[in-house]
Amino acid sequence: MEKFIIDGGVPLRGVVTPSGNKNAALPLLAACLLTDEPVVLHNLPEIKDVQAMRSLLESLGAEVENLGGHSWRIHAKNVISANLDSKMCSRIRASILLAGPISARTGWLVLPPPGGDVIGRRRVDTHILALSALGVQAEYNCDERVFEFAASGLTGGEILLDEASVTATENAIMAAVTARGETVIRNAASEPHVQELCHFLNTLGGKIKHVGSNMLHITGVSKLHGGEFTIGPDYLEVVSFIGAAVVTGGEIRIRNAGPNYLSMVRLVFRRIGVNWLVDGDDIIVPGQQNLVIQSDIRGAIPEISVMPWPAFPSDLMSIAIVVATQAKGSVLLHDWMYEGRMYFTDKLSGMGAQIVLCDPHRCIVQGPTDLMGEEVDSPDIRAGLALVLAALAADGESVIRNVGQIDRGYERIEEKLRGLGARIERKT
Repeated sequence: MEKFIIDGGVPLRGVVTPSGNKNAALPLLAACLLTDEPVVLHNLPEIKDVQAMRSLLESLGAEVENLGGHSWRIHAKNVISANLDSKMCSRIRASILLAGPISARTGWLVLPPPGGDVIGRRRVDTHILALSALGVQAEYNCDERVFEFAASGLTGGEILLDEASVTATENAIMAAVTARGETVIRNAASEPHVQELCHFLNTLGGKIKHVGSNMLHITGVSKLHGGEFTIGPDYLEVVSFIGAAVVTGGEIRIRNAGPNYLSMVRLVFRRIGVNWLVDGDDIIVPGQQNLVIQSDIRGAIPEISVMPWPAFPSDLMSIAIVVATQAKGSVLLHDWMYEGRMYFTDKLSGMGAQIVLCDPHRCIVQGPTDLMGEEVDSPDIRAGLALVLAALAADGESVIRNVGQIDRGYERIEEKLRGLGARIERKT
């Protein structure tokens, strides 16, 4: 099992470029199954989850060629129905994204339960409800412990999602884009990666309107053609670099950062004293920031709570908690979506952070505190990277084990941090 050895206390300085958006790459790869013509995707991140999705596509008959420079050519000329391998599906949560395009393309799929981070219950009910509205017969086989999807041609319809699920929205979009007639998806998720999926499908001949809203209008087309698309920057990685610079007292420039997607994150981070500058498509994080938590009216402890996009995303809660440990004052952080998101805070407490875990969904952070190096395990992608940030800010050496979790979502993160002056090494 690989691990990171980090000698903290070094301010980060320099220039860094984020990888492509992991959460866009995965649904875009799945959407390539909707056309029998070649598709070229650029700026794909070289991470474990993307490699796992490639294996799933190839098991369904797609040909995938690495063109170099983070570009792949995907040709799903002959797609087969399949009973997908349970081990392959258990590697990533995004295996569920195959349900929509395969239901539309071949009409039959047996899908073992998807894997992914263990951060609490992650429903698939919304996926089944959405696909059923388009004519997919979907059910869970309790004896075999698999999901079974069957369809003989899809027809557009009215879909009201019972939650603004990102992946359920993406599955509904992929199923509807070639369905007969009109589809309206209400309470749709509108994250940047959902928007990218819509723009990608439109470049292939899809007809999706009101992209970026929570009500999508889709006119089904009989066939999608091939095309070429460049994936945008991973805004979660961008904010991770911002956090790393702030907690180490460093000063960095993030190239091609896509700041247009970060307005709400910027507003929330200002509440814990974090500021950055925008220079074209770059973000500049000034050095030695005055990290003071802004109290609410009459000195009340402020709350940072996650909500569906365009509000503050759950995937950034772990980063916000680490940054808050270095800010003066108290703040309540609340993630009602996942009951396991906060459990990594015990590792931060072991490093010296003053954190009270109120319940599985809420914690109070009192700062600033001097963090000390410690040996910890990475529990999931986002908490693992948050622990890297804590180690960069800590005094002394830290060991972060199980970094394979981090590799699922961040491309060679230690090399990028080392390029900014961090003392971090990967060891076996």
